[in-house]
Formats: sequence, C-alpha cells, structure tokens
Amino acid sequence: MDVDGSLTDGKIYMGSDGELAKAFSIKDGYAMNYILKPANILPVIITARSSSIVQNRCDELGIKDVFQGALNKYEVLSKVCSEHFEQCAYFGDDIIDLKCMLPIKEAGGIVGCPADAVQEIKSIADYICVNKAGDGALREFAEWLVKPKIDESMLQQRIEKAVTY
Repeated sequence: MDVDGSLTDGKIYMGSDGELAKAFSIKDGYAMNYILKPANILPVIITARSSSIVQNRCDELGIKDVFQGALNKYEVLSKVCSEHFEQCAYFGDDIIDLKCMLPIKEAGGIVGCPADAVQEIKSIADYICVNKAGDGALREFAEWLVKPKIDESMLQQRIEKAVTY
C-alpha cells in the first residue's frame, strides 16, 4: 500500500527543518494488526517519499516490509511479490500507484482506493471506499477484502428464489 494520500490525508506539515507531522488513523492501524494479519495478509508499504515518521509508524505496527523513496513502485512490488506472494492486493490513491495497480488487476489481484483518490485510480478500483484517506479508508478496504463474497451462482439462486416467492 501507498502512504501519503492513502494512509494519511495527503497533507505534509513542514517546518524550517523539514517534515514535522503526518496524521494516521488509528482505525487503519487496527486493520493492519487485527484484520489483515490474522487473515494471513501481510501489509507492505511502498512509498515514493522517505520519512522517519512513516518508519516510526511502521515500527509501531510491526510492519517489516517498508520501502521508502520508491519512485518506481512497480519494480519494488515485483521483487516483493516474486519473493513472498502468490496473490496481491494494492491500496493507493494517485497516478504513481497506477503502475502497480494495473498489473495487479490484470493478474487477478484486487485494487482499492480511498474516496478522495484521483479519478484515474477510481476508474480501475475494485473497491472505492466511502471514507477518505487518513479517516479509516484502509480499515474499510480491509474489512471488505476479508469479508466472504457471494459468488455468481449463489446470487442467481437468491434472485430465482425471490422471483418465485
């Protein structure tokens, strides 16, 4: 997943010595530790910016796979997936995330985004959150991701039952 604009509201608070603060949702942190990890979904951070604030948050959440300063996110994603994963989902918000999201979607993976993602991301997303970035959007996506889905045949049976009734 991306960070700025996906896990945060996309604002960077800068002082004379550089970045001062980012706001993270406690709901998203909960999702990583108590929804994703128990479902055997390993959170991986791939972000174009580098920030000690992001590293501190990842350390706090026990996220080991943190790739900062990744201007070519797809290259990092490809390496991580080839070493660790058979399936992949991606959560992003902006044009730079397209290079990861499109191949994941084409390979049968799932892509999601916060409500305030750019239109190009929304147009390919399997799930567009109601919540904005930094306001629990990842939690919403994680809950949707692990929730059992109704398959098409089950849906057709329910429709036929309703029509018969």
